[in-house]
Amino acid sequence: MSWWRSWWFLAIPTEDVGRRSTSHRSVLVVASEIREHPGISVGEIATRTGFPQSKVSACVARLREAGAIVTATDPADRRRLLIHPAPEASTRVAEIRAVSVDRAIGTALGTDDPERVAEVVNALRLLADRLSPTAH
Repeated sequence: MSWWRSWWFLAIPTEDVGRRSTSHRSVLVVASEIREHPGISVGEIATRTGFPQSKVSACVARLREAGAIVTATDPADRRRLLIHPAPEASTRVAEIRAVSVDRAIGTALGTDDPERVAEVVNALRLLADRLSPTAH
């Protein structure tokens, strides 16, 4: 998971979500694994993240409830579920994707100066682009 995405979770709107057994951060980590490895299983996510399988299952349930993922039975092993990003963004996913990280960055910086926040956001985007595994 990129450093940029690890900051992004601070900006996720949590109103009307209620208390859950999984943190927003762990759901984001699991969502990132699913996005980067479509067709992955719960066990594979647990291995890749180091999370207990029960935690991954809870995160998958939250993502399914939000409409962010779809699951299908593995044709080679009918006991396993294969997890894919949803073909279309649900209302909740679209809401989360539309959120700006500016407020979270401003909080981290201890400022509400829009110019300073924009400067740091742009620097973080550049850094994320340069550190991306697909960067040349």
